[in-house]
Amino acid sequence: MRRSRLSVYVASLLLAVGTALTGAATAQAADSAAIGGYVALGDSYSSGLGSGSYISSSGDCKRSTKAYPYLWAAANSPSSFDFTACSGAQTGDVTASQLGPLSSATALVSISIGGNDAGFADIMTTCVLQSDSACVSRINTAKAFVDSTLPGRLDTVYSAIRAKAPTAHVVVLGYPRFYKLGATGCLGLSETKRKALNGAADYIDAATEKRALNHGFAFGDVRTTFTGHELCSGSSWMHAVNWLNIPESYHPTAAGQSGGYLPVLNSAA
Repeated sequence: MRRSRLSVYVASLLLAVGTALTGAATAQAADSAAIGGYVALGDSYSSGLGSGSYISSSGDCKRSTKAYPYLWAAANSPSSFDFTACSGAQTGDVTASQLGPLSSATALVSISIGGNDAGFADIMTTCVLQSDSACVSRINTAKAFVDSTLPGRLDTVYSAIRAKAPTAHVVVLGYPRFYKLGATGCLGLSETKRKALNGAADYIDAATEKRALNHGFAFGDVRTTFTGHELCSGSSWMHAVNWLNIPESYHPTAAGQSGGYLPVLNSAA
């Protein structure tokens, strides 16, 4: 009887010790991530175009203090924060001018990239100004590019990131869908165009996720957090066509950065 009680006691003690060690290891990992440096790369969806409060020194890159990288750094106090994302950036721009801050001390990297390679601006111009058929045709051309060329470009960027930051946790963030379909009383593009644009976002997200996971990176799917906040939802976190500031059209607002992108980075980081 005593031996049985002793066995139960010892088992309970070992379980408690194991739980404590697991908790300590988890806390240590979290501390390590917080202590290391954070580098934010990418295009306008990462720089914060559309959210206002632009950092004057960033010029045409339109880096915003309301962009998700800036918000994450403010909340988590990494040992260093380098914000090199730039509006209009393509994959080649990332490798040419954004990777300088990466090093063996970098603990976290975030990036959104690929939309401009696929012709995002031209797609939007075509769909806003031309017919349904022209819009769908331009999107089909972009999808062909995503199939044939974008994966190789993403591989080049991701390999360059890993080479310069060999121990960093890398989070690749995707793009939101633009429209809530079936909405009534929402002026602007036709339902055909809205559906095609949403399909284009899904297409590039799928390709990006596949390449990111192939490199051992995390993929942050923002379509989930933007659901219910698309254009025509009545609670949009996206800019519609803004004729006074065309570049901000179809980009997240400050609420889209804090409510759509930041929670995804928090979860994936």
